[in-house]
Amino acid sequence: MYVPNQFKMQDRQETVDFMRRFSFGLMITVNNNEPQGIHLPFVINEVNGSILLSSHCARANPNWKDIDERKILVVFNEPHAYISPKHYEKELNVPTWNYLAVHAYGSGRIIQEDANALCLLESMIDSYDAGYKTQWEKLPMDYKLKMIKGIVAFEIEVTELIGKKKLSQNKTEKERNNIISAFEGSVSENERLIAGYMKQA
Repeated sequence: MYVPNQFKMQDRQETVDFMRRFSFGLMITVNNNEPQGIHLPFVINEVNGSILLSSHCARANPNWKDIDERKILVVFNEPHAYISPKHYEKELNVPTWNYLAVHAYGSGRIIQEDANALCLLESMIDSYDAGYKTQWEKLPMDYKLKMIKGIVAFEIEVTELIGKKKLSQNKTEKERNNIISAFEGSVSENERLIAGYMKQA
């Protein structure tokens, strides 16, 4: 990902927080020089200074065969919004797009043990549907183990993290304020989110 210095996410914690907030990522693996993409929810943890991305997919999905001990890219990107030249002070301007994205490169590892795969599922329940945890705990263990056989759990240890926040940092203060004012009252959630990030940038 091309990231000019003015658009670079400099702070590691900011980058991790972004992945946690927009944790439905696009995982890209390679098979015979052909890129393969799969969209998955991730749990992002920091363990002993390392960032781990954990998820699972259906065992029927062949993508899992390209995970173990392979280099993987996971892309997290939201929100984004079109920026019209009408917000700029000069007419001689072109439209653009504001957005935030994180590219996480890492090494994959299949989780073979049923107990560890169950722990991963429970961490995903805690992250995405904590209200379901009580119901989950009542399910018979043989049912849970049958579920485990139908999925492949895995984790990716991040080796390189690249974050980009293109938020009109190269525009004048007045132009930035024009965009923020227009987006704060927008019916588009993406535009409202972009306004919020622009105010922080």
